[in-house]
Amino acid sequence: MSDSQQATDKPKAVLFDWDNTLVSSWPVIHDALNVTLTTYGLKPWTLEETTVRVRKSMRDSFPALFGDDWEAAGEVFYERYAAIHIEKIEPIPQAAETLQALHQDGIFLSVVSNKKGEYLRQEVSHLGWDRYFNHLIGALDAPEDKPSKAPVTMALEGSGVPPGRTVWFVGDADIDMECAVNAGCVPVLTRSEAPKTGEFNDYPPEWHFEDCQSLCKHLQNL
Repeated sequence: MSDSQQATDKPKAVLFDWDNTLVSSWPVIHDALNVTLTTYGLKPWTLEETTVRVRKSMRDSFPALFGDDWEAAGEVFYERYAAIHIEKIEPIPQAAETLQALHQDGIFLSVVSNKKGEYLRQEVSHLGWDRYFNHLIGALDAPEDKPSKAPVTMALEGSGVPPGRTVWFVGDADIDMECAVNAGCVPVLTRSEAPKTGEFNDYPPEWHFEDCQSLCKHLQNL
């Protein structure tokens, strides 16, 4: 069976990105990042700059921004983030209903995020979504962060499903598609905007859904 044919079969496992795939968190990330930038005398970013430039985990992105001070800058970021994230985090429309439906269908579900694992798990618990997920893998939980294959392998532990074509990786950004391809999984883009020309040349999504509801309906019809 070819890869394109396999991608039309119902997956045995679905791995989700977290931020702006299942929850709306750009305002929180933007706030904490600008507090950190201004603390170190750097120009704050616009919200558009944040949404475009924030992709990698802190240990992979902060050294380029803050040099040898990156770990201390990380503490500033997380101090601010911790103060506001639970209050301001909001579910993406239909995300909860999608997770419930896929869970009831017996699909193995986990999260792979570049958010620090501690905060990822706090947010999942706050929303009451723990029951849907088998693993919640955040930054620093695996030997390497997304787009490495390492967190995908951790997210599938106990499933009996190896990383591969029976696993869909769902996210909103290029780094999610790259992670999916690195792990040999099916890359699935969920966001309202269609892929722009040239945006995903290196790691193109095999599927694009405008929202969680569209993704859920498609999976239930496979």
